Amino acid sequence: MSLAVIPPPPAEVWHLGWIPIRGYTLCVMLGIVVAVAFAEYRWRARGGTPGTMVDLAVWGVPFGIVGGRLYHVITDWQLYFGPNAPHRPIDTILIWSDAGPGWRGLGIWGAVALGAVGVWIACRRRGIAVSEVADTVAPAVALGQAIARWCNYFNQELFGGPTDLPWGLVIEAGRPGTVPGVTTYHPTFLYESLWNLGLTLVLVWAGRRFQLRHGRLFAMYVAGYTLGRFWIEGMRVDPANVIFGMRLNQWTSIALFLGAVAYIYLAGRRSAPEPKDAEQVPA
Repeated sequence: MSLAVIPPPPAEVWHLGWIPIRGYTLCVMLGIVVAVAFAEYRWRARGGTPGTMVDLAVWGVPFGIVGGRLYHVITDWQLYFGPNAPHRPIDTILIWSDAGPGWRGLGIWGAVALGAVGVWIACRRRGIAVSEVADTVAPAVALGQAIARWCNYFNQELFGGPTDLPWGLVIEAGRPGTVPGVTTYHPTFLYESLWNLGLTLVLVWAGRRFQLRHGRLFAMYVAGYTLGRFWIEGMRVDPANVIFGMRLNQWTSIALFLGAVAYIYLAGRRSAPEPKDAEQVPA
């Protein structure tokens, strides 16, 4: 029997009168608020105009929520369409509904991608360099994810396989992915949260140490996040589309990691000053 130090959440939903307060929603909203506040702090430290990150978030957050939902629906379409689908097609847009998966159905890949489109539009409207904004928000996005990932704890979802480790997570019997007779599982939400917290610190340090510009710090965030997501995703036991023995999100992680590393290399070459003669080439 595992001496689990992570008990199940006291509840998934609390009620303030007739208003439902969901643990999942609280974590996501808290992650967004902290990310925007940290990005605003970093932008001001760079000499930017106060309030800029808040204005950009007005565009980025709604776009991100829509993108997260689209990615989920596209990659898990069988949950909503077909004769044996457990949810109705209308549930694809009812992210707040108890009838469908509700706030469970948001994918980080789509959220970051379409959220970036929203921020790009806002930057164009304000005449701000997108690359500077991207490098500013990179550690903030990682920090926001570290907080928001706890949403899976309140929903008791996206956990790993059975474990007897002291930090095993207690999951109620009957949840998708549970094994009869087993009560403790790998807390993959915690692994990813800690990974993102560490990534935040690395990004802050690297940005100061190497003066990464031209979007390279954001690319470093993408590479760092996908590196951790690849092995954490492999531990999860929730249903997923599998391609050649690996989960779809693992393939997505590989593609994004390679793209981010290539961008860091190519952008670094473009931004580096060209030596004028052989004596200026470092040994």
